[in-house]
Amino acid sequence: MCGVVGIVSKSPVNQALYDALTVMQHRGQDAAGIVTWSESDGLQQRRNNGLVRDVFHTRHMLRLKGKVGVGHVRYPTAGGARSSEAQPFYVNSPYGICLAHNGNLTNHEELTEHLVREDRRHLNTNSDSEVLLNVFAHELHIRANGSPTAEQVFGAVEAVHRRCTGGYAVVIMVVGFGIVAFRDPNGIRPLVLGKKTVAEGDEYMVASESVALDSLQFERLRDVRPGEAIVVENNGTFHQQDYAGETRHTPCIFEYVYFARPDSILDDLSVYKARLRMGEELAGKIVRDFRDHDIDVVIPIPDTSCTSALQVAYHLGVKYREGFIKNRYIGRTFIMPGQAERAKSVRRKLNAIDLEFRNKNVLLVDDSIVRGTTSRQIIKLAREAGAKKVYFASAAPPVRCPNVYGIDMPAASELIANGRSVEQIEKLIGADRLIYQDLHGLIRSVRHDNSAINEFDTSCFSGEYVTGDVTEEYLREVERRRNDAAKEKDAARYRKYAGDNRSGAVVGM
Repeated sequence: MCGVVGIVSKSPVNQALYDALTVMQHRGQDAAGIVTWSESDGLQQRRNNGLVRDVFHTRHMLRLKGKVGVGHVRYPTAGGARSSEAQPFYVNSPYGICLAHNGNLTNHEELTEHLVREDRRHLNTNSDSEVLLNVFAHELHIRANGSPTAEQVFGAVEAVHRRCTGGYAVVIMVVGFGIVAFRDPNGIRPLVLGKKTVAEGDEYMVASESVALDSLQFERLRDVRPGEAIVVENNGTFHQQDYAGETRHTPCIFEYVYFARPDSILDDLSVYKARLRMGEELAGKIVRDFRDHDIDVVIPIPDTSCTSALQVAYHLGVKYREGFIKNRYIGRTFIMPGQAERAKSVRRKLNAIDLEFRNKNVLLVDDSIVRGTTSRQIIKLAREAGAKKVYFASAAPPVRCPNVYGIDMPAASELIANGRSVEQIEKLIGADRLIYQDLHGLIRSVRHDNSAINEFDTSCFSGEYVTGDVTEEYLREVERRRNDAAKEKDAARYRKYAGDNRSGAVVGM
């Protein structure tokens, strides 16, 4: 999962892009990048591994001149943390094109082969984002004659949709022309459009979450529609075109469970309200399946589950207490690479308040259970703090299947619910009782305010992949390439490479 942003402004965009990336830091903590363009200074970029605050210093910001630009925060869905894969990516033909991408292409391998053999494009990394960039660049190249037009760009985007499958939200800067933004025809990955009117005219912004628009005082116009292409020229001229092919609006439901900030609105659905209703649905499940419960207190696993846990406590009629204190300088454990690192980070991240646990039967509420590593460690913390019984509830259903559309849960063998019953999972994490949300309850919670959305991508819970091209063979290959052992091996190779090349060129500026 990553965060993308693009802005066409009447004033310098460097600080605005930085602020937007900071607001979306929760979407990726591995790498960050910004590219800007101005007629006088040309293309300027800075991208590297690390948090936004660590990648960009004053000297970098001063060089990022221009009134148009794109930005990206990344966490790796495959491989280790490599600075060569920090985005935005760039190709110089045609015109010079920079791309920031959130998602994952499911036909990455065949696209790569076609690009190299047929389109004669050169690829520098193993990233599907670079593949997507080169597909767009090739399609624009064969259409453009002289300066590009909006119609030629729309034609290139249409070709991307025909050639690429998977989930993707993309922001592209075509040097000397403007910003292009589009979303996959299934609308799996989010992309929001905003506008601000200033004395000099209209400014436009696209971002992965509406909270980025809010922070920069852009009005949220709407979400980019599935397959739709948005073009904003450098002078502020706005164009849009819907996809002529088949579309199916199936946004990723895990955005509402875990990834998005609660103050964001995605596809006209409030993340905060969705999580409130998840708590209501979960409380109903507890009442039905655990009628004679002896729960003394409900305690959330901070921060994503706090909203749901509050509603669980209210509807059960028991106390709500924040029994864990979070160290906010530790990254999100779900998106940390490597099982050992995730397990080790839990105790650095959370500390229990003993008086909230001692001699009590506690219900811990989390947003979801993915690998089970964090859940097991947290239950152990609760017992060490003196809890008599520890019940555990998940606001999401069991995560039984890989997500292949841009979320780093691809290896089925690493999912604790894969091939196991609730009772088996209960024993593995050490809970006295485990309660999961029902899938239909989750869908009802999220969809509540938007009858226009009839379905979601629920593949990690249901095993149903909306693109229709995910085979068992594909999943086996994903498992081979993206399990934790493969990531650690890749990361070790990168560490060796970085150590051998300390005197080499630094990515960006």
